Amino acid sequence: MNTSAEPQLSILIPVYNEEEILERAVRALIQELAKHSWSYELILCENGSRDRTREIGAALAAELPRVSILSYPEPNYGGALREGMRKAKGEILVCYEIDFWDVDFLVQALSRLERDDIVIGSKRAAGAQDNRPFVRRLATRGFNLLLHILLGFKGTDTHGLKALRRRAVADIVEVCETDRDVFVTELIVRAQYLGLPISEIPIAVHEIRPAPINIYRRVPKALKQVLRLWRRSRGWKAQSLASKSGQPSGRVAA
Repeated sequence: MNTSAEPQLSILIPVYNEEEILERAVRALIQELAKHSWSYELILCENGSRDRTREIGAALAAELPRVSILSYPEPNYGGALREGMRKAKGEILVCYEIDFWDVDFLVQALSRLERDDIVIGSKRAAGAQDNRPFVRRLATRGFNLLLHILLGFKGTDTHGLKALRRRAVADIVEVCETDRDVFVTELIVRAQYLGLPISEIPIAVHEIRPAPINIYRRVPKALKQVLRLWRRSRGWKAQSLASKSGQPSGRVAA
């Protein structure tokens, strides 16, 4: 990608072993984005793929001026997303999945970002429609319950679609201690502790393919990382109190 002016949006999509759908999904997303006047860059955050994902992404980047690709050296969703955030030039960071993106969410989120720093597309907010298999819905419910109990999280979701003001979260990105599946969770929880205004938009989720990562292997790993977050969260709270200097605590609004 070679553009001179800084874009309004940086759209970040972590990809791992996505050769079957990568090109089709990127072209479909670009077609939808073309209906709007936003300037944007689309960064594919490849991480340790063992198939042709890297080659397909590089070919798309060579062909499409707004597309670029970075390669993280291992399968690590959070690590790759963090590198994408560091590389991003847009005023707004947009976090999508290669098999789950929603331009209508972005339209609503940009309006919210006139007053908020982070907007989350929630699968569990009032009005959301989560049509994923029962096991995945149950895992999300249990994960969020742990976040409420252990970390005092006030929202209903940390994963999935997000739009964030880059300057508001840049320093948080640099101090996050975790990666993989819980990097974005730590980022959102830290933002809440710091008092950044956060809002949620209910979204509809329809699974278009089986989950590429085995949920039964993923859950125990995520639980271990949540416990790691809990053990370290006292330090974050102390840092947040010092940074806020008496400002109101963070809110998560619908």
